[in-house]
Amino acid sequence: METATPPTTDRRAWAVPLVAGLILVALAVGLGAWIFVRGNEPFDIDAGWNILLAGWSSPVVTGFSQFMNVVGAGWFSIAVVPLGGALLMILLRRPWGALFLVLSLAASAAGVQVLKQTFGRARPEDIVVISDYGSYPSGHAGNAATVAAIAVVLFPRLWVGIVGATWLLLMAFSRTYLHAHWLSDTLGGALIGAGVTLLLAAAFAVPLARERQRRTDAAAEPASLL
Repeated sequence: METATPPTTDRRAWAVPLVAGLILVALAVGLGAWIFVRGNEPFDIDAGWNILLAGWSSPVVTGFSQFMNVVGAGWFSIAVVPLGGALLMILLRRPWGALFLVLSLAASAAGVQVLKQTFGRARPEDIVVISDYGSYPSGHAGNAATVAAIAVVLFPRLWVGIVGATWLLLMAFSRTYLHAHWLSDTLGGALIGAGVTLLLAAAFAVPLARERQRRTDAAAEPASLL
């Protein structure tokens, strides 16, 4: 017989990501508002980081950054990532996970676009790739943070978190290396991407937890029969 999840566990499962998500989204909006009030001018750290990267160039790093530019947005992030991720979750018999993944990616992308249109920050003048309107926040960093947060929610393991954080940092670096964003843009993208995903994680907390528990029980069942 299936054991019901204790109410206290259910409450903790949705309350923590809800509070964390609200804080991160508020920080993303607050940072954007601060930038806007300052006339959308770069912070000293933005300008200094941009100058530092402008004086350093590497064919290997440029090639890597161009690769990240492709996989971090456009057709790859719109089609390949959500469809591939959803298919994987379906194959793992986790339909709630598939729905959470697709909605998180869509909601994060929408949140990024809302902030871009709201604040309208200009990109660095020495940008070397074609990009859409609005520098704040970085859509690539937002997408990377969303993917990392989704992975941690669905597969809560330390190594998953480390890989996700590494992916986010590499994406943020590549965006500033290509002068597509100011450093603070990538921070804003990370905040909104992770924040929106955590809010969805709170909304899906109970079905996702029960889905994980069913798979854990199913995996342990053969061993219990021995």
